[in-house]
Amino acid sequence: MLFRKCLDRIWLEDETGREIAFVSFPARDEHTVTITSTFVDDTLRGQGVAGALLDTLAQELRASGRRAVPVCSYAVQWFQRHPEQADLLAEADG
Repeated sequence: MLFRKCLDRIWLEDETGREIAFVSFPARDEHTVTITSTFVDDTLRGQGVAGALLDTLAQELRASGRRAVPVCSYAVQWFQRHPEQADLLAEADG
């Protein structure tokens, strides 16, 4: 999977350029993002795409020295299933 990236989104496009999966993480401040939504098109469900998006986001956060506050349900569950990534979590109120 070749994800596209910008400052606050990571996404996947199909061959026509239509966005078919994404994770959105707008900045809260200079060092923290809020993971607000994760979406995967029905045609890709069950193929590990959402997990790959979060893995890619974790790599981006680690490389940039930022932390995250997950608010979308998938991201919350992903961090619960990946305790080795807990150092990427920021306090929700700060």
